[in-house]
Amino acid sequence: MENYDVAVIGGGPGGYVAAIRAAQLNKKVVLIEREHLGGICLNWGCIPTKALLKSAELFQKIKHAEEYGIIVGEPQFDFKKIIQRSREISAQLTAGIKFLLKKNKVTLIDGCAAFETNKILNIDNKGQKFSIQADNIIIATGARARSLEGFITDGKQIITSKEAMILDKLPKSLIIVGSGAIGIEFASFYNALGTKVIILEAKKNILQSEDAEISSIVKKIFTKKGIIFYTNVKLLNHTKQRDHLTIEVEIDGVRQQLSSEILLMAIGIVGNTEHLNLERTKIQVEKGHIVTNQFMETSQPGIYAIGNVTAPPWLAHKASHEGIIAAETIAGLKAHPINKQNIAGCTYSFPQIASVGLTEEKAKNAGYDIKIGKFPASANGKALIDGDSEGLIKTIFDAKTGELLGAHLIGTEVTELIQGYVINKTMEGTEADLINTIFPHPTLSEMMGEAVLQAYGRALHIISE
Repeated sequence: MENYDVAVIGGGPGGYVAAIRAAQLNKKVVLIEREHLGGICLNWGCIPTKALLKSAELFQKIKHAEEYGIIVGEPQFDFKKIIQRSREISAQLTAGIKFLLKKNKVTLIDGCAAFETNKILNIDNKGQKFSIQADNIIIATGARARSLEGFITDGKQIITSKEAMILDKLPKSLIIVGSGAIGIEFASFYNALGTKVIILEAKKNILQSEDAEISSIVKKIFTKKGIIFYTNVKLLNHTKQRDHLTIEVEIDGVRQQLSSEILLMAIGIVGNTEHLNLERTKIQVEKGHIVTNQFMETSQPGIYAIGNVTAPPWLAHKASHEGIIAAETIAGLKAHPINKQNIAGCTYSFPQIASVGLTEEKAKNAGYDIKIGKFPASANGKALIDGDSEGLIKTIFDAKTGELLGAHLIGTEVTELIQGYVINKTMEGTEADLINTIFPHPTLSEMMGEAVLQAYGRALHIISE
């Protein structure tokens, strides 16, 4: 039986990073992956969805080319080529991961892993069975889309985000259940290409994790684009016809029927734990996700868990960092635990949405005396140059200490801007650090500085209230 210092189960953005970092720290590492290197993120999530969104964004830009003084004919798109491009990008990145693992001398095993003991894993590679032993094991098996009783996905009329990325043809109508990042991104993509999109949300507001003011702005912008929102929705049942579904819902207590070609379920995820034989260990699972300490170690010493199989937020960049923490802890280094308030969330719709830290409501509920600053994209020169003047940057500070408690952005390229606030929070900076930062001109980043100035009554390019 081959023995390793570290065995990693799952080759997604958490698993492959953990394997590489452990190998860098002179550990003998094996990575077991059952399907695709890169996991959901590279193959069916972050990367391909952003490729789809980029194509849709470019199509919309070309449609409005005359606003920039450019004369073009009526633009058209090839839906199959849009899908193909996203798949090619995913394949290219997956090949790159395989190369990195090889260069770092990580052994790669194709197959499924399950615990025999807390040190021994049984591997099944399409019927070929064998076992390996590891002093430390990192579980990075990810998660899958959560299903809803009575609305089980069939891959054709009721689908998950995976099928939404590889449809054979553009649907004329689409109902999306769930208004989180996944639901909003697919709504943005299909709406931009001409699909009639309806979003159903069980809660009062869309984008539950975002600041309420930002969510309200998103809803107004998307409604103007033709996307229909229903909130306070309860799904009752559905019937399937040959070319569409009829969905019976209750909206604010009133029953009604909605119809569309496809129903996309985007209501969260469930950790992939059921085939690991966790009962042969002391690992604890709560609400479908593995419980860990701040160094990603489970209740079974020597076994760690990272990424979407653990606690939220369920983000690829968090998974990668957790992989580093686990690998460095195993190697005996003093790893720094994650502060979840310093993790940015990004939604790549049109316009984009990005945030870090506390919302206004949560800051108030936590007892903070706060200062709030806002700056609109319509007052920024670069946003006007780009033709993307819809948006807002909102900052929230502790009035007593000047600590940045939260930042909430909506607008063009805000997923790139958010890192500036993340760095400030990570370094425990204050409003003084941001005010004394010289932002280059003309750039979108100037809005970041102005939003801070406005919080302290010093805004230069809008009138401070």
